[in-house]
Amino acid sequence: MSEADLAKVNAAAAALDYVKDGMVVGLGTGTTSAHFVRLLGERVRQGLRVKGVPTSEATQTLAEQEGVPLLSISQVTHLDLDVDGADEADPHFRLIKGGGGALLREKIIAAASAHMIVIADETKAVETLGAFPLPVEVTRFGFALTATRVFEALKETGCAGEEVKLRVAGKANEPVITDGGNYILDAHAKRIPAPEALAAALKEIPGVVEHGLFLGLARTLILGKAKGAEVREL
Repeated sequence: MSEADLAKVNAAAAALDYVKDGMVVGLGTGTTSAHFVRLLGERVRQGLRVKGVPTSEATQTLAEQEGVPLLSISQVTHLDLDVDGADEADPHFRLIKGGGGALLREKIIAAASAHMIVIADETKAVETLGAFPLPVEVTRFGFALTATRVFEALKETGCAGEEVKLRVAGKANEPVITDGGNYILDAHAKRIPAPEALAAALKEIPGVVEHGLFLGLARTLILGKAKGAEVREL
């Protein structure tokens, strides 16, 4: 296993300390979150009683394979804990998420949780957000018009880069479709000096379903290293 993978596993393992018997736990999406789901499955097989709420169909499939009992989002009004990854995290625990395409469901679950824990390898800690392209989930109808408005929002809020691309995948470069049936625009901001201002601007754009700026949600940041993990609390 590479040092990067070890760091992800160590971050996921440290998050298990927060999981208590009887909790309802949000299960994030991405490679680090997948390690957490596998480790949680081991604990469940050892007798831990929890219920998970997956943030994506991929996470649901993995949790089912690992034997983690699940609830659908329609069955819950509140979660005790949410454990999810991040593409970037700044010193104020402001995040960029959505590299895995599940930002809408991830944000719904994070906002409904009493305690959001972010697990990531130490390279995801940054001083200023924006080097990682900001995902913006948009309706398929009129997405090109929406992309133009997103570009304008980047410019108006002082971002260093101003390129917005439709996310595509596969040999045919087909647009990526989210679990909610939408497209994703990747906004190459390079540097986001005012995350709150950009978040507010994006929310005002017709066609934007959700954006990958997670502000005021995370309370604990666990940064995995090749040996151990660093736990930061707000």
